Amino acid sequence: MQGNRVMAPEWNQVDAVLLAWPHAQTDWAPWLEHARLTYINVINAVNRYGAGVILLCAPDDIDALQARLPEQAKVLIIPASFNDTWMRDYGFMTCIDSEGNGAPVEFKFNGWGEKFDASEDNLANQRYLASLCQLPLRSSPIVVEGGALEIDSTGHLLTTAQCLLNPKRNGDMDLNSYAEVFTQMLGCNKVTVLHNGHLEGDDTDGHIDTLVRFTPNNGLVIQAAFNRPQDSHYAGLKALCEECEQYLPQHTQYHLPLPYIVDEDGVRLPASYANFLICNDAVLLPIYKQDEDAIAIDVMQSAYPNHVIEPIDCSVLVKQYGSLHCISMQVPTNTLQASVLALLEKGVSIYAQ
Repeated sequence: MQGNRVMAPEWNQVDAVLLAWPHAQTDWAPWLEHARLTYINVINAVNRYGAGVILLCAPDDIDALQARLPEQAKVLIIPASFNDTWMRDYGFMTCIDSEGNGAPVEFKFNGWGEKFDASEDNLANQRYLASLCQLPLRSSPIVVEGGALEIDSTGHLLTTAQCLLNPKRNGDMDLNSYAEVFTQMLGCNKVTVLHNGHLEGDDTDGHIDTLVRFTPNNGLVIQAAFNRPQDSHYAGLKALCEECEQYLPQHTQYHLPLPYIVDEDGVRLPASYANFLICNDAVLLPIYKQDEDAIAIDVMQSAYPNHVIEPIDCSVLVKQYGSLHCISMQVPTNTLQASVLALLEKGVSIYAQ
């Protein structure tokens, strides 16, 4: 049992954010420079709001990466091999004990139900990241991605049935069995599984971080479609809002508008404003150069009145069917070793394993 350790909500104070630098063998190859510019913007924003960046990087890219980072940027580069950059789904999650110490936890990652090769990604924690932490990594053989889980400060965990019940993840494992695993591994005391809502083009089978997010003040930010009543998503996202009202009636709902973005072939892309990253006193909000951006910023400021809303252009990220939350994983305070924190404070450096 996890005992008194409970998965940390994202609004806990963080020392660092995990990222993986796009390389030519990742899905970013057609837009590599644009993707890298977006990552630089994310790194700068994370540093601006008081956290360092732990950055996996292919060895051949390290020199060029160093040249484009400010010398005093709080970035620890880790030479690494990885399939792709969706750190939310393979980077370790963190559980906090009663003394405030963070312990890393991982599940198995199999490319969202064997859709893509993730053999290198699945080893990233054990190869590169666990050694950075004060406490040992705890591993589960169950397939679960970080983007599939959302938790608040009471230990209430949200997830989605469509994702969990994909048989390419864990066969015929049922929702009750999942709840037992989450209780054991993450220390949650309540699990709510949502059945409505899905974005076209979403490879993750409806990750919760594209749909519904908790706020620190008993709120829910929901990717809705109120602005597009004729949209193919309207009925499903309306049903999602109603389902949230049924299961979480004491929570105030904040509805985000739905953008309409297609790729070069006219295929709908799963752009979600709910795919934001909380970094200490700021919410880093993905925007997409759409008319709805301004509405989304206003909604988020209402939902997070004590945070700075920092918009970041993520129009290139959605071309690979993800966004800002998908590429990142936060590391709460009192999780990393003191020596790692010292390296982050020294400016850009390379970690010697």
